[in-house]
Amino acid sequence: MNRRAKQQQTTGYEKARAKWRDDYHHDIGDGQPVHNRSGVPIEPLYAPATDPGAGHLEQLGLPGQLPYTRGIYPTMHRGQTWSQRQLIGQGTPDEYNQRVLKMIDAGTTAISLIPCNSVYRGNDCDEIPLPLLGTCGTVVNTAEHMDQALSQIDIGTISTAMNDPSPFTLLSFVLNVADRRAVPWQQISGTSNQSDYLSHFIANHMFFRLSLEGARRVLLDHIAFCREQVPNWNPLSVVGQHMQQAGATPAQAMGFTLCSALQYGRDCLQRGLDPDDFLPRFTFFFDISMSLFEEVAKFRAGRRLWARLTREQLGATTDRARRFKFHGQTSGADLTRQQPLNNIARVTTQAIAGILSGLQSLHTDAYDEVINVPNEDPARIAIATQNILREEAGLCDVIDPLGGSWYVEKLTDEMEKAIVAVIDTVEKAGGMFAAAESGLVQRMIGESALAWQDRVENGEQKIIGVNCYRVPEEKDSHVVPPTVRPAKDKMRAHVEQLQRFKAERSQAAVQQALTALARAANSADDNVFARVVEATAAGVTHGEVIACLRQELGVGQPLIVD
Repeated sequence: MNRRAKQQQTTGYEKARAKWRDDYHHDIGDGQPVHNRSGVPIEPLYAPATDPGAGHLEQLGLPGQLPYTRGIYPTMHRGQTWSQRQLIGQGTPDEYNQRVLKMIDAGTTAISLIPCNSVYRGNDCDEIPLPLLGTCGTVVNTAEHMDQALSQIDIGTISTAMNDPSPFTLLSFVLNVADRRAVPWQQISGTSNQSDYLSHFIANHMFFRLSLEGARRVLLDHIAFCREQVPNWNPLSVVGQHMQQAGATPAQAMGFTLCSALQYGRDCLQRGLDPDDFLPRFTFFFDISMSLFEEVAKFRAGRRLWARLTREQLGATTDRARRFKFHGQTSGADLTRQQPLNNIARVTTQAIAGILSGLQSLHTDAYDEVINVPNEDPARIAIATQNILREEAGLCDVIDPLGGSWYVEKLTDEMEKAIVAVIDTVEKAGGMFAAAESGLVQRMIGESALAWQDRVENGEQKIIGVNCYRVPEEKDSHVVPPTVRPAKDKMRAHVEQLQRFKAERSQAAVQQALTALARAANSADDNVFARVVEATAAGVTHGEVIACLRQELGVGQPLIVD
C-alpha cells in the first residue's frame, strides 16, 4: 500500500472515530464518570487508537455504524439498557393482570402476553375441557378479555409483545382496547412476537394454524396494515428460537433465521412495499444457549451479515433499515429437571452471553420453567437476575466489551462462514419457503439434534445433574415449587362468561363481520388483517376468526419428515 492510500485509510478511520464520538455525546452527553471498584476509570468504548489496517471498518466498524458488528447504536447499553421483557401468561385475564402488575413493580420495563395452548391451537375456551385451560398461558378469546388483562396498564406508553401467530387476533384485541380507551393507534408499540409462520411450520407445529400459502398471505396483509395504521408496532419477529430449541446448532439457527427474513423481505418487495419503510420494523427473536462465546459470535456475525444482505438482496438504502434488532431468551432447552436450582446459574450464564452480544430486549427463564409455568418466587428471581447483571456486574459500562479479543473476532469470522454456508444451502433450494416446504430445513435440524443427543448420551457433552455430578432424586424434591393450576371455579366462571358474551352480542353484527372476513380472504385486494380488527370489534371471538380463515385459506398441515 502506498503512503497516500495509507493516509486516506487512516483519515477514514479517524473520521469514523470522530463520528462515533459526536453521536455518542449527542445521545448521552458526558454523563457520569464510570469507575470500577478499584477506582480505575472505565471508558465507554475500547478500540484501536490508530488505524488498525485494511478491512477494520468494513468488518468491525464502530458502534452505531455499519456493518454494526459492534452494536447498532452509538451508546448501546452504556446509554440505554435492554428492555426487560418477561414472557408470562397463566390462568384468566385477571390473574395475568395481577402477575404483570407485580412484575412491573419488580422492574419489568415491557410486557409480553403468552396465551393458553388452547388459544395457540385456534380454539375458544368453551371448546376445551376445563382442566386443560390456563395451565400454560392466559385464556384470551375476546377484546373484553384483553381489556381485563391490560387493566391499569397504559398501552400508549408501555411496549407490549403479543405472542400472537397468524391471523394476529391478540393485536386486534389490543387495537380494540385502544379504541375503547381513546388511545391513538400511532401510540401503540410492541411486537407481533410469533408472526414468523415459517418457524412454526418447521419447528413449532402447535402454532401453525393456516395453510402455508394462507399464512403467507395473512402475514403480508398484517405487515402492510401495521405500516400504515400502527407505525410503531413491529409486525414481524423472525424467530430463531424455535429452530435452535428443536436441535439446530447456533450457526444453523442464525442461518435459517436470516433466510426466513430474506424470504419475508422479498415477499414484501413483491407486494410493492418500500424496504426502507418495512425493514426497520423487522425484529428477531433468538435462543441463547450455554455456549457463551459461540452465542456472542453468532449475534455479532448475524448483525454484520444482515447489514450486508439487506443492501445486496433487499435494496435497503438507509442505515436504519439495515439494523439487526433482536430479543433474546435464555434457553429452556438447556435447563434440567434434575437439580433445578442449578438452572439459576445456567440462566445467568446465558443472560451474560446475550447482554455481551448487544441484544435489545431479554427474557430470563425461571429455574422451574422446565417443569411448569413459572411460580411467582422463581419468576421474581429471574427478574432479579437481570437487575443484578445490569446494576451490579458492570456489564453495561462498556460497549462491546469482548470486541477486539483475538478469540472472539476469529470466532465471529468462523461463525459467519458457517452461517453463510447454511444460507447458501437454503438459497440453492429456492429460498426458505421452498426449503421448508420440501423438508430440507427440518432434516438438517433433525440431524443436528441427533448428533447433540449422541454427545450427551455418550458423555462427551457434560450436563450437570444429568450425566455427571448426579444426586439422589429425593434431594431435589424440596426445591421444586408445586405446580400452580388455575382455580377451577375461576376458570369455570371465565368460560361461562364467554358463553354469555356469545349469547348476548349482536348476532347480525357477528355474521356480517364474518362474511366480510371470508370475502377478504378470497379477494386479491382486500386486507385480511383489517377485517380481523373489524370482526373482533364487532364481537367475533378468537376461535371464530380462525375457524373462518381455516375454511377459506386452508388448515395448517406441518410437514413431518423422517
